[in-house]
Amino acid sequence: MAHAVHATTVASISDLKKNPMGTVAAGEGFPVAILNRNEPAFYCIPAKAYEELLERLEDLELNAIADAREGQAIHKVSLDEL
Repeated sequence: MAHAVHATTVASISDLKKNPMGTVAAGEGFPVAILNRNEPAFYCIPAKAYEELLERLEDLELNAIADAREGQAIHKVSLDEL
């Protein structure tokens, strides 16, 4: 059965066990597909890339909220009213 691999760098679980930081570094800042018996088991992603991914997801969620609220009535209030 064929499996899509969504990374340009792949490594085996054995490689990851032998040298975890080297495996992460091999991806040069991008995810590394970790294979188990030649099938993708999971993706090893550097902390910076993961943080950027979460920020993008948050931006998408906020944009969806803003889009859903577009056209709603605007109620002006002053700080004293809060």
